[in-house]
Amino acid sequence: MTTQRDSFIIRERLPYLALSGAVVFVDRLTKFLIDQRFEVGESLTLIAGFFNLTYVRNTGVAFGVFASADSPYRVVVLSGFAVAAAVVVAIYSVRSPIGQSVLQTGLALIFGGAIGNLYDRLIYGYVVDFLEFHLDAYYWPNFNVADTAISVGVALLGVEIIRDEIRSRS
Repeated sequence: MTTQRDSFIIRERLPYLALSGAVVFVDRLTKFLIDQRFEVGESLTLIAGFFNLTYVRNTGVAFGVFASADSPYRVVVLSGFAVAAAVVVAIYSVRSPIGQSVLQTGLALIFGGAIGNLYDRLIYGYVVDFLEFHLDAYYWPNFNVADTAISVGVALLGVEIIRDEIRSRS
């Protein structure tokens, strides 16, 4: 049974839930388009010497970490970590003041990104990555919209931590 207080908590957090939902939607859409239009390993140069769309299937975590780990439990373990992270983020969000918009935005981005990549891992056993940045021959590992949201969310959490530290010193 939903109480009036529960209804208020959900209503005041709707913009952040919508942001998480938008991240999942854009992530799923871009991965679908890449999967439909590219073969695995196929690449399209968008900015020569800097940016390509290259379809890879990442069986590890962010930026291919643990991709070479060969275990029948890899998907289960990595999915478990993603679920745990999403739960921790959701709980922290609900327990944090709604007025901390930078914090709440960061948590919403992390949550949406975690759900986007978790979907891939549970349905396919890998995560679709396709954004490839490089400077000539120096390549950053491929990533996707969900990874971007998580990275921006973590950066926003860092900003909030620094702001809190500055506030506490003054």
